[in-house]
Amino acid sequence: MPAIKRFVQIGSVFDPEATRILGKAFDAACSLVGRTAQPTATWEAIAKNILEAARRGERDPHRLRDAGLAALRSNAA
Repeated sequence: MPAIKRFVQIGSVFDPEATRILGKAFDAACSLVGRTAQPTATWEAIAKNILEAARRGERDPHRLRDAGLAALRSNAA
């Protein structure tokens, strides 16, 4: 099970391949954030941004990762 499913409901909206890509993008974003402890809200924000980008049709894991990381930039501003 991709780790992203711990933070957002993916449901049956995405096929197994899309779900795998979402998980890959989430894992990549989390690895860039680092191994330091983060509040659950941080992981949820990353996951929600990835999910929203995917709902708009994005399937590139690098762009999905960047969409997830954008949650951190918008929270820091």
